[in-house]
Amino acid sequence: MFFKRKKDRSIKNVALFVDGPNIIRKEFNIDLDELRKMTEKYGRIVTGRVFLNQHAPEKLIEAIANQGFEPKVVLAGEVESDVDVSVAVDIVKACFNENIDVIALASRDADYLPALQLAKEMGKIILVIGTKPGFSKALQNIADYVEMLTKRV
Repeated sequence: MFFKRKKDRSIKNVALFVDGPNIIRKEFNIDLDELRKMTEKYGRIVTGRVFLNQHAPEKLIEAIANQGFEPKVVLAGEVESDVDVSVAVDIVKACFNENIDVIALASRDADYLPALQLAKEMGKIILVIGTKPGFSKALQNIADYVEMLTKRV
């Protein structure tokens, strides 16, 4: 049996996953355009999802869609930031998509380490985008590339 080798693309395909409750917070005042531009340095975004919980305001969901991202509203438990499992599942699905070269995660949360370790084992390039305070060192260490978001004033 012969295995087909993945074509070496000059422009990489990127799957971007944004942990909304962790990154899109009033105190960080993150600009989604900055996030997009930062990510596009690593390739063409073919998947751009922002995960939100069911408590997300309708105006936020609409604003995310207007920015060209896919808002994915997750029914969370008692904890408001309970979107981690859904984000991790999508990361794992992207690991098995041969059209995805780069997995980009915007979060500060080390809970995603197992999914990112699998992505690395599957030969994916890992980009982690975060902000301070609380940007996990473990998350930064597993990444091939790390980018830091800045607060808008």
